[in-house]
Amino acid sequence: MADWHTTVTPPALARLLTTARLPGPAGARRPAYRTLAGQIRQLVTEGRLPVGARLPAERELATALELSRTTVATAYETLRGDGYLRSRRGAGSWTALPEGAPPPGDALHPVPPDEQGHTLDLGVAALPAPQPWLGTTAARAVEQLPYYASGHGHYPTGVPALREAVARRYTERGLPTTPDQVLITTGAMGALHLVQRVLVGRGDRVAVEAPSYAHTLQALRLCGARLVPVPYAHRPGPQGASAPPRPVWDRDEWQRVLRGAAPKVAYVIPDFHNPTGALIDEEQRRELLAAARAAGSVVLVDETTAELGWGVPESEPLPRPVAALDRAAQVVTVGSAGKLLWGGLRIGWVRAAPALVRRLAGERVYSDVGTPVLDQLIAAELLGEPLPAVRAHQLDRLRATARAFAAALPGHLPGWSFPMPTGGLALWVSTGGLSGAALAAVGERDGVRIASGNRFGSDGAFEHYIRIPLTVPAPAVPAAVERLAAVAARAAAGGRLGSGDEAQPLAV
Repeated sequence: MADWHTTVTPPALARLLTTARLPGPAGARRPAYRTLAGQIRQLVTEGRLPVGARLPAERELATALELSRTTVATAYETLRGDGYLRSRRGAGSWTALPEGAPPPGDALHPVPPDEQGHTLDLGVAALPAPQPWLGTTAARAVEQLPYYASGHGHYPTGVPALREAVARRYTERGLPTTPDQVLITTGAMGALHLVQRVLVGRGDRVAVEAPSYAHTLQALRLCGARLVPVPYAHRPGPQGASAPPRPVWDRDEWQRVLRGAAPKVAYVIPDFHNPTGALIDEEQRRELLAAARAAGSVVLVDETTAELGWGVPESEPLPRPVAALDRAAQVVTVGSAGKLLWGGLRIGWVRAAPALVRRLAGERVYSDVGTPVLDQLIAAELLGEPLPAVRAHQLDRLRATARAFAAALPGHLPGWSFPMPTGGLALWVSTGGLSGAALAAVGERDGVRIASGNRFGSDGAFEHYIRIPLTVPAPAVPAAVERLAAVAARAAAGGRLGSGDEAQPLAV
């Protein structure tokens, strides 16, 4: 029934439309209704606007976009004719797919198991499980399960053994933590959604890095937050002018945004940032905290990649967690076992003041009464004695793949460039002017999943970038780069998004 569909408000759809920049001939002009219809269709086919989402009424959307109602009505009629919109009198209009159309292609979603044999996945940044450690710790966890099976199995704040293990790991990293400061969630996205639900209201401003993690940006948009992007600055790399500059926080821009916009929340990924791999030093962390404190903003720190410093010498100390520098209890930290250990465990957590942990746990029970107990027990085991060996194993994988890409990409794609990060799960690659969206579209047809750069921007920026995950086994990298180069050649020769509605973006 239409009543069950997610409703997209006019302001939220207007913000999404600014990110749907369809390519087309320079200076081309199309009727506004065709541009609007093409943008909505692109958002649906890319998965950024869910299938079944209820769209605003024609008059409401026309007001939000400062267009005539006739323009919006004609765009809706075009979408209905193409099968991308369905309507019912009294129930409104909601997005759809034409009959027989494949589900939206999204390189950031895992490749279905039945496609893995012939699809090269350069979209999802997730490592395989570390063996034999996963198997041995799972066996030990199963032995502990009867003790927990005597109760109902619901732990809104998490199994005590895992809360203790997470607290201990924070303490080892320079942030003294007690178990009552930790709440275990179903994956890091579960943690981020929970924090957003409690701290961010519809219409609240949220300052975000530009670029930033695509799924969090989309979640914030859909909850009605107003994103305020803060671009990265760039410093020369260790090789000087011969290497692409390294991304760092822009201190002046952060201070300007925090002072001028006074966002409710500032969302940052300071440790091996996704997608750039940037590592922010302690001085910049302190400066951000001071500016956020003056603005009254909560700093939401995403540490899901914090343990992935594969390029940092062992003798070089890592910056302490941002919360270790916090004296005003303004930092909320989200972490995950998925990037270092295994995404299949679906273990994330929030580290915050005990009062906020209790509040989050109370809010959580309305949608998720707890994370699977067995997964928590396995994660607790892996965060114990095996952790140093597991971490070394996973970092070796990432380091080898990064070196393989650094060796293979210049030979096949000499116009592309990237700064070599010191950690993280990906390379942030400039395509030398080639559209990342066009690459993704051609790749989808050719069996190569590519994450286009505009997915990581809040305003449609980064069109000439892609994110390449460091999860391809190192020996397979040369063949992967050959396939990527073939996709690039086809895209450069004329691969475009859409077939007849290439148009300039609406100014909304």
